[in-house]
Amino acid sequence: MGQESKRMDSWLCCCCSPTTSVKLLVSMLPLILVSGFYSYLSPKSSNDWVVFYNPFSSSPSSSSSSSSSSFTNGTAITVPEEREKALTEDSVSINRSSSSPVAKKVSPASQPVPAEKAEKIIPPSSADMPRALNDFHAPPMTVELQRVATELDRLEAGLQRARAAIKEAQQQNQSHDPDYVPVGPTYWNAKAFHRSYLEMERQFKVFVYEHGEPPLFHNGPCKSIYSTEGNFIHQIEVNNQFRTRNPKKAHVFFLPFSVVMLVRFVYVRDSHDFTPIRQTVTDYIRTISQKYPYWNRSLAADHFMLSCHDWGPEASKSVPYLYKHSTRVLCNANTSEGFRPEKDVSFPEINLQTGNIKGFVGGPSPSRRSILAFFAGGVHGPIRPILLDHWENKDNDIRVYKYLPKGISYYDMLRKSKYCICPSGYEVASPRIVEAIYTGCVPVLISNNYVPPFSDVLNWKSFSVGVPVKDIPNLKNILAAISSRQYIRMQRRVVQIRRHFEVHSPRKRYDVFHMILHSVWLRRLNVRVRDHQEL
Repeated sequence: MGQESKRMDSWLCCCCSPTTSVKLLVSMLPLILVSGFYSYLSPKSSNDWVVFYNPFSSSPSSSSSSSSSSFTNGTAITVPEEREKALTEDSVSINRSSSSPVAKKVSPASQPVPAEKAEKIIPPSSADMPRALNDFHAPPMTVELQRVATELDRLEAGLQRARAAIKEAQQQNQSHDPDYVPVGPTYWNAKAFHRSYLEMERQFKVFVYEHGEPPLFHNGPCKSIYSTEGNFIHQIEVNNQFRTRNPKKAHVFFLPFSVVMLVRFVYVRDSHDFTPIRQTVTDYIRTISQKYPYWNRSLAADHFMLSCHDWGPEASKSVPYLYKHSTRVLCNANTSEGFRPEKDVSFPEINLQTGNIKGFVGGPSPSRRSILAFFAGGVHGPIRPILLDHWENKDNDIRVYKYLPKGISYYDMLRKSKYCICPSGYEVASPRIVEAIYTGCVPVLISNNYVPPFSDVLNWKSFSVGVPVKDIPNLKNILAAISSRQYIRMQRRVVQIRRHFEVHSPRKRYDVFHMILHSVWLRRLNVRVRDHQEL
């Protein structure tokens, strides 16, 4: 017994010797450090986690997983496993070179990731992880979320397909159309116009802001020299083909105020104070921009206003973005006063005295037109005095009157004339252009800085004569020098394009209402809108 106790004491002494203790401590220390380091770095929750790329930061940042995590300045958030799976499965890639990878916000209870934000959720690189984690075989998580298509993305994708179709149409055979197929030199590119028009009919949608009350809004004259303003407002209000009640499906947004009505009911006559009109327009745009996100989203680039009044351009200056960015559909299309054909639209001034075109359309053949040229009108603006001074009651071939003699019908004179002189008045537009077209008379345009209606589609040189103001004294020689053959071609082309200036109720394809819409459609094709509200 005593010997056994001695052997046991000897064994304990050996085990507890200084040399042995140091060896044991050295062998266990790595395991203790690795275990502690792994516990310190491991997530506090078993949920998966992801990291968002922040382009404004030098490296990704992360946080622990939580269904209520918030997103600030592009920092990482966590996504529960089921949310992460749903986002991955529902994502759709939209290739748009204009987009930039901006960090995006994800709320587990909200809609899928918007298209205009960050395109990837990037896990931490395994090379950046501590060696100990790799030793324990913790696999790096790889999750990539592509952008989810928004309604705006779908609209833009449709517009891109339309652009491609219009471009391809120039090299293909003309599409069949039961109503009308544009052909000939009357159009800059008949095939492209036809395809563009069909694409417009297929997909173009207009949202009309419903705010505002008549008579200033949703209203306009239909029986006056400004009739095209009131007719368009009325037609778009009742239209079911192009108008949409859902702004998310709209390509463009219409501001339904009437400048004619603002002048009649807001402007103080002879006051020369435009402030009340400007204030009304400003207040209206402030209202719709606060209620809807679309004005601020594009800075008005997909919005349009329409006015046939001389003060339409002035009214558009009430709000800077309305003047600079929006599409302004104007009768007074004067480039010296800020009209920009690449974004603005020129549409015709039509004097509908009875509210319709019945009795005003049509005229005899060229062989039955005995008068070389005709004009009748008062002294308005700088050009007409020159015309009257040189030609009033001075030539039997150039019939120029300030006031028509009694017993002579204005429209009869138009129908008897080969050429109808259309000088600008105080403003560049003149209703005489459409009056000439209605009666089959070749228009003679005398103006400065005027962009004729629908000139993005129509080749006005093929069916009208342009005379500089300085050449008014030589007017007869200019017209007489046009051969009979050339005149007949021009007259037939006037009859051909007349459909584009006719006012119909109910509307007809290719009429003036549709041509105005088509001009707006073309401007929208030149704009690409991104949803900055979600950035």
